Amino acid sequence: MLIFTGLFSCQHQDEVRILFTGDILLSREVKKEYDYRNESPWEDLKSLFHNADLVIGNLEGAVGTTFETADSNGSPLFAIDSTDIQLLSDAGFNIIGIENNHSYDLGEVGKQNTVNQLLKNEIHPVCFDNSPYFISVKKVVFSIVTINSVPRKNNFENPMYSLELKQKMRLAKSLSNMVIVSIHWGSELLEWSNKSQREAAKWLITQGADIIIGSHPHVVQNPEMIDGKPVFFSLGNHLFDQKYPATKKGLIVEIKVKNGKFQCKGIATRTKPNSFYPELAESVSYNFPTFTYNRNLLKINEYSLIPVSVFKQNNVKIVLEAYNNNQFKWRSHPLPLVDISIAKLDGKEEYIFALQNHYSTLDKETSIRPYVYAVDAQGMYAKWRGSALAFPLLDAYISPQNSQILCALHRGDSYIALNKENSDKRFMAYQWNGFGFSALPDSIACRYCDKDL
Repeated sequence: MLIFTGLFSCQHQDEVRILFTGDILLSREVKKEYDYRNESPWEDLKSLFHNADLVIGNLEGAVGTTFETADSNGSPLFAIDSTDIQLLSDAGFNIIGIENNHSYDLGEVGKQNTVNQLLKNEIHPVCFDNSPYFISVKKVVFSIVTINSVPRKNNFENPMYSLELKQKMRLAKSLSNMVIVSIHWGSELLEWSNKSQREAAKWLITQGADIIIGSHPHVVQNPEMIDGKPVFFSLGNHLFDQKYPATKKGLIVEIKVKNGKFQCKGIATRTKPNSFYPELAESVSYNFPTFTYNRNLLKINEYSLIPVSVFKQNNVKIVLEAYNNNQFKWRSHPLPLVDISIAKLDGKEEYIFALQNHYSTLDKETSIRPYVYAVDAQGMYAKWRGSALAFPLLDAYISPQNSQILCALHRGDSYIALNKENSDKRFMAYQWNGFGFSALPDSIACRYCDKDL
């Protein structure tokens, strides 16, 4: 697995090269071809891939077997032989997105099998549940958020514009230098972006996305600048068995990152008439300018906090590593983080305010719980573990106008009469009292808190 071992500094940084590919299929006619040829589909791209720091692709299907070729709705099922995952590793892929309309082709078991096989082959599997996924390369912290907005076998898609996605984007922005969104969206075989893609792109950028990489249409859709950010609506097919001429063209996005800036370039690929193996065509610049990204990492007192995503008991949690003067000092235990911020809750000392997913006997459910941590030379320790403040909690954040005010969005029910189906909401403000949070009058909430959550 990729593990960061360098020191963090605001001085000169080595260049980081990231490659994103389009849709990847390891079944049907593609499998027949590499079984027959007994050669990697990426033989012509090994030099390109192996000279990159990160190679990221979107894998369609799930590891396992099935005798069916389509589900009850006629949608194809892509079953992947577990031994074929090694092809991705040998090619140079180190991150694979598995959030798409085929990730549940073989049910929950199939998706878990896919995760296990990717990990076995030292590839990071990234899905909506473990987004944002944090990884550090050459002193740059990247966060990857993967989203699927296309209906799939279990009739579930990640809800765009949802509070959960807002929280994921907020956490990504808080803890990384650069936020990358990989999204499965759009209409199949449509060679231009549709209205919903463009609307979603604008919203994701307002939530902090630095670059958006799209997949699913199986044809290349021209990228654009939206609100000052690069949006690659669709990279088309990378390794797939469709034969329509436009589906035999693909795009690799090359991102070069250095000294607080990044550049994007398109590298065209194609497949020959009697093959599905990608080969290089030509580079496409798109005349994009140089973009800047956030160089300031989250700090408390003299410590910079660096997130590391780790798999623990089939779940991904976040470990925070602290650096002082570019020297590693300590690391936290794995945290089920939902949000994190630094605030002088008492007006004097800096504290970590965090939202975490935990089980509580109070409401007998795993839900968002607020935590307050203090930090010293030995690490971070909990000053307060709250169940969910006065009422069941949906979200909370430190007021941008006053760091001593906590703004909270509650469900409409109460601990006395729990009802998760209650669609009503309460918005409240709190203040740190040294032992917990005390509720404040509604007038304070109206003055210091943004209710547009």
